[in-house]
Amino acid sequence: MTTIEFLRQYRLFDFAIFDFAISLLAVAILAPLLSKLFQKFRIKVPVINWIFLTVPLSILAHIIAGIKTPLTADFLDPSGHYFIKIIIIALLALSLRGVKIISKQAL
Repeated sequence: MTTIEFLRQYRLFDFAIFDFAISLLAVAILAPLLSKLFQKFRIKVPVINWIFLTVPLSILAHIIAGIKTPLTADFLDPSGHYFIKIIIIALLALSLRGVKIISKQAL
């Protein structure tokens, strides 16, 4: 068993805790840089919103790349897993709250 397999063996339901932890850690590190980048395009995104956007963006990236993960499969399943869908939509709504377009006069 490799190190990554060992780390991914710990699960909450069918989802590897390690995957969520690494994703959230990476976004927490990149969030200030992403917020500054979006300010150049006159979009103000609070740092905490990037944390909320982590899982919805991950699902979108996996769909685009064609990678089938348990979370992506559950989210795309039309016949069930409504709790997961509600959580993802709630995270998306929380991530969009507080996003503002900066007027040119404010610059």
